[in-house]
Amino acid sequence: MVDTFTATRARSARIGDEVAKHPEQFRVLTGERPTGPLHLGHYFGTLVERVRLQNLGVETFLILADYQVITDRDTMANVRQNVHGAILDYLAAGIDPTRTTIFVHSVVPALNQLLLPFLSLVTEAELHRNPTVKAELAASGRALSGLLLTYPVHQAADILFCKGNLVPVGKDNVPHVEQARVIARRFNERYGPVFPEPEALVTSTPELAGLDGRKMSKSYGNTISLGMTEDETASAIRKARTDGDRRITFDPENRPGVAGLLTTAALCLDSDPLTLADQIGDGGAGRLKQVTTDAVNSYLAPHRRRRVELAANLDHVRDILRQGNARANQIAETTLGEVRVAMGTVY
Repeated sequence: MVDTFTATRARSARIGDEVAKHPEQFRVLTGERPTGPLHLGHYFGTLVERVRLQNLGVETFLILADYQVITDRDTMANVRQNVHGAILDYLAAGIDPTRTTIFVHSVVPALNQLLLPFLSLVTEAELHRNPTVKAELAASGRALSGLLLTYPVHQAADILFCKGNLVPVGKDNVPHVEQARVIARRFNERYGPVFPEPEALVTSTPELAGLDGRKMSKSYGNTISLGMTEDETASAIRKARTDGDRRITFDPENRPGVAGLLTTAALCLDSDPLTLADQIGDGGAGRLKQVTTDAVNSYLAPHRRRRVELAANLDHVRDILRQGNARANQIAETTLGEVRVAMGTVY
């Protein structure tokens, strides 16, 4: 029997061909929680793909899901700064706000109102089975909150409010798209056709290891932020843990720190980790860290120059966000109106 991810990956490949032929038929919703600065993992994992889809002509929505910051934490500290920082990185990476709508979750009331009917379409057992809910709960070490439990339904509302029919994801997020498909299908069956069933576009970018060999993640504090200076980048890489073996080899299982640096440098150099390891040879950790520092700083230099220029005019960033919020609200109100008609709650 073919597992769900294999089937989704096969379907995704076919959809990718359709996107290239008929980009005008697709509407993408993607984004992130503004829990901290965007990093190199975001760049290779999502930003490059978003710019590619936008430039193909796919209508794109980028959500900064600020309400979802508190799914697994107690504070909203720095959320405004993180939102503005993310927009700077979007623009510096090539996101065009005239073709991509950038908006914040909390300022679109009609989007969040979709949670009520959507919650009636899922069971508690389905929510408990979601891999992200289980992983975030285990990582938090806290009691399961109602917000974390319903996180997949929040994401379904994010996707469906604008009738997004394409969601670029990595393997870990495929279950969220499947949950959104289930909610759309059940709503349509119960009340009438309103929502498309979104498809997952599974990205091929490998998971980028952080400075400690684990997945690069803000939660682990092992990232190279896109907004770092060259000196800050060098300092972060110098502190990365490696080992005492002078011969550099690519062995993710036994030498995770070395493998993480090799993977990062190779991506920035458009090479591969095995080739790079052979080139460094007996140069040791010092040579590896210098190669990685030079590769990252060289690769990110154009992005960082644009980011600094954009940061000098934050009023422009705020204007882009206001315009995106206004458009998202208009679309959400229209969708909620259709939902009310379908459910018979127009008075």
